[in-house]
Amino acid sequence: MILPRITIILALAAIVLYFSAYKVEQWERAIVFQFREIKETDIGPGLHFKIPFVNSVQKFETRLLNLDKEAQRFLTAEKKDVLVDYYIKWRISNVKEFYTATSGDIFTANNLMEQRINRALRDEFGARTVQEVVAGERTEILKIVTSTTSNLQDELGITVVDVRTKRIDLPEEVSSSVYARMRAERERVAKDFRARGSEAAERIRANADREREVILATAYRDAETVRGEGDAQATEIYASAFGKNEEFYSFYRSLNAYQNSFSNSNNILLLEPDSEFFRYFNKPKGR
Repeated sequence: MILPRITIILALAAIVLYFSAYKVEQWERAIVFQFREIKETDIGPGLHFKIPFVNSVQKFETRLLNLDKEAQRFLTAEKKDVLVDYYIKWRISNVKEFYTATSGDIFTANNLMEQRINRALRDEFGARTVQEVVAGERTEILKIVTSTTSNLQDELGITVVDVRTKRIDLPEEVSSSVYARMRAERERVAKDFRARGSEAAERIRANADREREVILATAYRDAETVRGEGDAQATEIYASAFGKNEEFYSFYRSLNAYQNSFSNSNNILLLEPDSEFFRYFNKPKGR
């Protein structure tokens, strides 16, 4: 009779121990309730005990959790839509506040956090242009959004560790207009460069023409100067030769005139026989 009683006592003790003990993992925190009222919070890892059927335990993960959102539309300062695909890294930092705000429901926490993040993103995107959002200020926007969620620790008992975008795209209808505007801008820049090139070419061509005219004028002036000096020297030589023997010089010039006048068999001169031009034909001495 004693052995069955011991067995029954041990079985009852095991059942009581089973319903009294609970284990909290290293990545968890727990809240102990007494008739659904919070009795103890932020229970750390280890083996703990509770009163069966009086106390209940709810465990919460303290590891990083991920909220991955599908692409959503946000308006920019230009009233253009952009598609933003982002994710949030967060963790439960205060289990009591988290339970009070969300009843311990991760889905509810995600919805509340999503609303706050969307509102912050909408404000930041609404203050910037499409080019600023897509090209240059994405990191700054995410830093501002992360900082604006710092009070979620007091409101929801959670800490937003990081907010990142996987992609920021333009809707198809906006992309077409943006690409058309970019193309028009590139064409305008190209036309501006072509106009500047044409202006520079005209300026270079005008300078070249001016320098050419200056060079030709200078060369002509130098040539005329040399020619004048040559003519002067020739005249001086002729004058000197004529002064030494006027008759011979006159005869020599007349012979040259005869040669030039009758260089072609078709040349005809209508002159009087006693013309001065033929004086050396009639009188060899010309007198």
